[in-house]
This record gives sequence, C-alpha cells and structure tokens, in this order.
Amino acid sequence: MLLHIPNVLAPEQLRQVRHELDHADWTDGRQTVGAQGAQVKRNLQLPEASPVREALGRLVLDALARHPLYHAAALPLRTLAPRFNRYEGGGHYGFHVDGAVMALPGGGQLRSDISCTLFLAGPDEYDGGELVVNDTYGEHEVKLPAGDLVLYPSSSLHEVRAVTRGARLAAFFWVQSLVRDDGRRRLLFDLDVAIQALTANPGTDRGALLSLTGVYHNLLRQWSET
Repeated sequence: MLLHIPNVLAPEQLRQVRHELDHADWTDGRQTVGAQGAQVKRNLQLPEASPVREALGRLVLDALARHPLYHAAALPLRTLAPRFNRYEGGGHYGFHVDGAVMALPGGGQLRSDISCTLFLAGPDEYDGGELVVNDTYGEHEVKLPAGDLVLYPSSSLHEVRAVTRGARLAAFFWVQSLVRDDGRRRLLFDLDVAIQALTANPGTDRGALLSLTGVYHNLLRQWSET
C-alpha cells in the first residue's frame, strides 16, 4: 500500500524544523548504507549522533502519535528513529531496496515492513527530487507538500531522482508493523476507514456497526504479531 498522509506537521512545527535544518551540520549520506547503496547514493544527512537529529526525530514521532490516519495505515509496533536528508546540486539516490532487518538503538532489531518519507520542503522549492516507487502496478512519482508523509512497503524498489534546482529536505524512517503482510494491512486500513465513516453518520445501524467493528478487531487479533 502506497498512501499519502497529509498534515503530519503543523505550520509552526514545520517552521521550527526548517530553522534547525538550515543551521545544522550535514555529512555524506553514504556513511549510513552498505557497499551497494553507496554506489547510487549522493545526498547529505544529519549525523547519527547529532543532537539536532535526535530532537527533531522526537518531534516527528510525537506528531505521528497524534495522527489517526497514520496509525490506521501503519499499525506500528516498532519505529526506527527518523533520520533527515538533503538533496541538492544533482544529488540523487538510485533504485534500491531497503534493508530487511535494522538495528535499534540500545539493542534489538526491527523488521522493515513500511518505509516512510516526510517531506520538509515544498514542491515549488526544488526541481526534480521525486520519490519513485516501483510496484506491481508500475512506477509512482511522489512529490508532496511540506509537512505531508508518504508510506509504502519497504520491499518496494524505489529511488529519489536528481535535484537540479534548490534543495529537497525530508525525514525518513522505517516501521515494523503489527501486521507483517501488506495486503492484510490494506484490508484492515480499508475496513477501519469504512468504520470511521459509518461512525460519523448518525443514520448508521449501530448493531451492524458493532458487528463490523468486531470483525476488524478479530482480524487484527488473528493477524497481529507482537
């Protein structure tokens, strides 16, 4: 499932993030990938030990914790702390697949089920820089307003096209979902959205809504992993 999640960051939060990033020290993004990724990756990232990265990562996670659409789609179990990147002057990241298992700070591991990109620069601030996700339905170009997020299966082949004007700023991170299978997550998401729409309708049969809600939770109970 490839899904656009709007308005993750409010305007004042976005201004705070941009101020911090405009005054941050950046490092070569190839330091955080393996040999294959380093051959096709040309960008800048905040250093792993950067206190700015840590503080802004907490801000992003706090915002996501208050976003119901994100939770309905991702069903997050574990989340790797957000990282931040910058593409400019022809910077790009060629087609690649994200690693399947990633180390968590302090120990433990995360299975990457879902990849997330939170756009921090508006589409009018730079040329190029589209996130291209390749799945069974073809290639999908994504270039969202600042403050909006896209999530997609980590198993997808994807790239960031070269930025030829301005700078593309984004946060990115990975999620291990309660539900490993993307098709099942999609079914649960569609069911959840339908339940919320029916809940908001005063004319809905409450008995039928209760039954439908029970189906959702019983499927989640059957499919979830903890």
